[in-house]
Amino acid sequence: MKNKKSSGRTVLAHVVLIILAFLCLFFFYILIINATRSHAQLQLGFSALPGSSLVTNFKNVINDPAIPILRGVLNSLIVSGCCAAIVTYFSALTAYGIYAYDFRLKKAAFTFIMAILVMPTQVTALGFLRLITNMGMDDSLLPLIIPSIASPAVFYFMHSYMQSSLPKELIEAARIDGSHEFGTFNRIVLPIMKPAIAVQAIFTFVGSWNNYFIPALVITSKSKQTLPIMIATLRGADYMNFDMGKIYMMITIAIVPIIVIYLLLSKFIVEGVALGGVKE
Repeated sequence: MKNKKSSGRTVLAHVVLIILAFLCLFFFYILIINATRSHAQLQLGFSALPGSSLVTNFKNVINDPAIPILRGVLNSLIVSGCCAAIVTYFSALTAYGIYAYDFRLKKAAFTFIMAILVMPTQVTALGFLRLITNMGMDDSLLPLIIPSIASPAVFYFMHSYMQSSLPKELIEAARIDGSHEFGTFNRIVLPIMKPAIAVQAIFTFVGSWNNYFIPALVITSKSKQTLPIMIATLRGADYMNFDMGKIYMMITIAIVPIIVIYLLLSKFIVEGVALGGVKE
């Protein structure tokens, strides 16, 4: 009787997961289908079959002098890649400092970092814009990268992961063996943190890739625009020059790097889950 109930629950779980997977992949399928259709075909309504304008839409996007898409992809890759690398390393380093050391203001430092977490970006946007303008960093990619050094959300995730996966005895053993602190962090702590780093690198890359608010405030020249700004610019074009096929093609191009990054880093997530199951 118990075996029948467990098998029934397993079947139900698989059915639910299949439905959820279908719903997630369905929208990607529709996006790709719409990228193959012309503006006139898109105006006719929904179609589950691909069109014949894939190459045409791609050429229209690439050859549009008003929207330097390749430059936008490069700018987004630079910003998102640097943000993912900086935020994961320095957040893990900060979490290691709070976790591995005992000092008088440890709790106060942790509380202060968590207090920054609840402060929305929109509240500090005006002061941030004035600051970078006074520093001569306006219309530059640097203001989109440098602030990622301080990320309270990633810090909290790293700190929680260390509490569950990094024994302090291992750190003490490394110190006894004569390893200096940065050596311990780079050679011992970071390899253990690979699953957490992979997860946060994906989230940070995607968040930075899709970020529109801050780049729209900082960037003014077309040569330094990121992809979300270019897509918004194309979407707000004059109705007579409005081409839905180009927009869907640009969105398709925009999601390709995200999928590639996920495929490259997902193996570390799987390894982390497997190691967690072995430890348990």
